[in-house]
Amino acid sequence: MIVVTGGSGKAGRACINELVAHGYQLCNVDRVPGGDESVPFSQVDLTDFGQTMAALSGIDERVEKVTGIVHLAAIPAPGRAPNHVTFETNTISTYNVFEAARQLQIKNIVWASSETVLGLPFEIPPPYVPIDEEYPGRPETAYSLSKLVGEEMAKQFCRWDPELKIIGLRLSNVMNPEDYARFPGFQDDARKRKWNVWSYIDARDAAQAFRLSLEADIKGAEIFIIANADTVMLRANKQLLAEVFPNVPQRGSFGPNDSLFSIEKARRILKYEPKYSWRSAKTS
Repeated sequence: MIVVTGGSGKAGRACINELVAHGYQLCNVDRVPGGDESVPFSQVDLTDFGQTMAALSGIDERVEKVTGIVHLAAIPAPGRAPNHVTFETNTISTYNVFEAARQLQIKNIVWASSETVLGLPFEIPPPYVPIDEEYPGRPETAYSLSKLVGEEMAKQFCRWDPELKIIGLRLSNVMNPEDYARFPGFQDDARKRKWNVWSYIDARDAAQAFRLSLEADIKGAEIFIIANADTVMLRANKQLLAEVFPNVPQRGSFGPNDSLFSIEKARRILKYEPKYSWRSAKTS
């Protein structure tokens, strides 16, 4: 049994669809129902440790013999709630999931970190492009700070238990196929999407990354940037960078429309390869 927390959200629904398609037995744990009605749902407030423990240890026929957790439940972006509420909700719920899993001997956890840990909205430019996982976190909001704290918690939980696996996915801006109708509106001004170096992640590819992370035969705390292989722009990267980030060092080679969030680590370790692109979707 895999418990998906936050399975009613945008990425959560896609993740549930991916896991169901690959034969996983699931339960959606969230504050509100949503998504695949064939997947059992339990209403749980993960900021309450008792509820978290109860949910992961068993809820009637809905949750039993949990072997893995996909933790997506969170306030999903800056500005959705007062800063202290965002920070408290996200850090406490993540701690509760990690601690409940530790006590229940659940060794396989994948959770949603965020691209914002990298320094978004890049009012201070990134140290280099393509951006990878190698430079220290640079949170600029209470939301991104909550995600960075989650990453540090994962390291310490895995230090306490060397058999534990906690993979954090720094998801780029999650898009459903219907969101691609907005992409032509990005093209007239490079600064409209400079805040995440013109990156995005198709929800279905995010779901693939969560599944591959569950299946990865590794231990310890790991972080991966998860983006699509291309940018949201038709203009070439060299032109965009010259206009918006002229002084940012460019490391290595990249194609005209390759994502400037490096996904090489995810490709190498998780065997992640994006399957979807707004470029093909908009002409289909």
